[in-house]
Amino acid sequence: MEPLVSRYPFLLSLLYLCVVSLLSPVRSGDAEALLTLKSAIDPLNSLSWQQGINVCKWQGVKECKNGRVTKLVVEYQNLSGTLDAKILNQLDQLRVLSFKGNSLSGQIPSLSGLVNLKSLFLQTNNFSSDFPDSITGLHRLKVIVLAQNQISGPIPASLLKLSRLYVLYLEDNKFTGAIPPLNQTSLRFFNVSNNQLSGQIPVTSSLIRFNTSSFIGNLNLCGVQIQNPCNNLNLGPSPSPTSPTSKPSSNHSKIIKIVAGSVGGFMFVIICLLLARCFCFENGPKKEGSSVEGVVGAERGGEALGGGGRGGGGMDGNGGGRQRGFSWEGEGLGSLVFLGAGDQKMCYSLEDLLKASAETLGRGTIGSTYKAVMESGFIVTVKRLKDSRYPRLEDFRRHMELLGRLRHPILVPLRAYFQAKEERLLVYDYFPNGSLFSLLHGTRTSGGGKPLHWTSCLKIAEDLATGLLYIHQNPGSTHGNLKSSNVLLGPEFESCLTDYGLTTFRNPDSLEEPSATSLFYRAPEIRDVRKPPTQPADVYSFGVLLLELLTGKTPFQDLVQEHGPDIPRWVRSVREEETESGDDPASGYEAAEEKLQALVNIAMACVSLTPENRPSMRDVLKMIRDARAEAQVSSNSSDYSPGRWSDTVQSLPREEHLTI
Repeated sequence: MEPLVSRYPFLLSLLYLCVVSLLSPVRSGDAEALLTLKSAIDPLNSLSWQQGINVCKWQGVKECKNGRVTKLVVEYQNLSGTLDAKILNQLDQLRVLSFKGNSLSGQIPSLSGLVNLKSLFLQTNNFSSDFPDSITGLHRLKVIVLAQNQISGPIPASLLKLSRLYVLYLEDNKFTGAIPPLNQTSLRFFNVSNNQLSGQIPVTSSLIRFNTSSFIGNLNLCGVQIQNPCNNLNLGPSPSPTSPTSKPSSNHSKIIKIVAGSVGGFMFVIICLLLARCFCFENGPKKEGSSVEGVVGAERGGEALGGGGRGGGGMDGNGGGRQRGFSWEGEGLGSLVFLGAGDQKMCYSLEDLLKASAETLGRGTIGSTYKAVMESGFIVTVKRLKDSRYPRLEDFRRHMELLGRLRHPILVPLRAYFQAKEERLLVYDYFPNGSLFSLLHGTRTSGGGKPLHWTSCLKIAEDLATGLLYIHQNPGSTHGNLKSSNVLLGPEFESCLTDYGLTTFRNPDSLEEPSATSLFYRAPEIRDVRKPPTQPADVYSFGVLLLELLTGKTPFQDLVQEHGPDIPRWVRSVREEETESGDDPASGYEAAEEKLQALVNIAMACVSLTPENRPSMRDVLKMIRDARAEAQVSSNSSDYSPGRWSDTVQSLPREEHLTI
């Protein structure tokens, strides 16, 4: 039977018009929704939004994707009135929404339609009523900031459903009731101060890390985080001294029991500690599961060196030496100094840290890295510096304060440091997902690594370039030891730089050479360890790391030796071979090759042998962002998009010549 379209050609045109009429409102819907929103909340005409102009260029529209608004930031624009759920939910591609610093009022509307939302900033407004339940159904949400409003009622326990929650700021509101037992390991920033909350603060692995600054201003709260035992807080009516139910003799006996129990408990702890000390001397050191006290008391002479590990410094778990007592016992313990102006200090003490169980993560020329699990369940990464006598005490403190002020989403924050006569410890956040090295190349236990799509390579490259630029914006500041094992993976597998700024702790008189792992990342001009790191040298290391991303090969892999002693020379030889051959790229793969070629070109500019010819990190970041923007525009689902540049090379139908 002949198709209807063939018999009636006008049907095809009619069908086309119907499809266009259905799709066009989707494309123009964001502009219409925003104009409707403006008419409701912008009585002073602060927002210069006009029909006929590309919505992606409107004031406050910070980002678009495929013609849809993904980031809307309209802050301090004198907006007032109430938000309409029907209008906002039309913007269903939003990732970031901010109305910070306006005069919006009423209840926060249902945002159930914003299924892609990751960050919500509504602080410093006049919102009231209860916490909006719709927010807890947005499973991609990471950041919730509702501070400085008039929101009341309980903090919903349904926040536990947000497994990616990273920031929760609810301070300066009128919340009542108990704090829910938030246990997301991703939660790093939390504040519920100056509300009307009551009851015991839950002792979860997430909430235990925050201290008084996160809870202050709630008179009826108690818990270990604020050093206010719940039995000291009167949470309900109690009989008066003259009440018939009060019994002085009974109270006296209770006091005696409490004192006796405290003394007995103290003696029990002392006996246990003495037995444990004897047991440690009899059984010797343990490689894993020992305490940090045992780790920092270990003799320094027995430490082994190894390759790159989580947190930097190696994956070799051997060595460690014989354990003994603290070398500074006669002069008193040092102090644990928390860093970061404005940061919420972690809720643990030096005693908690020293009693924590420790597991070796790696060893290197700067020091050894440990995973420390405290009795509360809170986990940190502790780096024990190898040379505790260099630099001098005042120089060490000054450098610690400098590093402690560095705060950026792409940097693993230095939270605290400890120093005494013979010990120096650095305390960082713990990253359970390991390093970029293990993601690319696998581990001893998991085997092979994970092939990365070219879009992942672009994202990682942009993140790392952003972090390095932040470091370089401080005059004279460098990372100094950039390599894939010093790139840790966050809760969402985002890339974060660690071990930055630590090369100054290396004794310049030491003759110890860097490991092979580190050597191939170092720029030629500073492979002599006596020469200090420079910002151009960081750029070189970044180029090597980028080539590692694209090829899937470690810079020190024997396979590279076929074409050169390191990855940069290998890639140069491959490019020279292709130039000499004059072959054209195989048809069908041009799109993928062009996308990868952009990153290869950036990497090769970074690994220039002449430091003066290398681009600055600001220029590198711009080139990567340009390449990423072009890739997003040209990308489609039919693109051949291999995970690595080496996959592209291997898939081309040519044996004699490799093609980029």
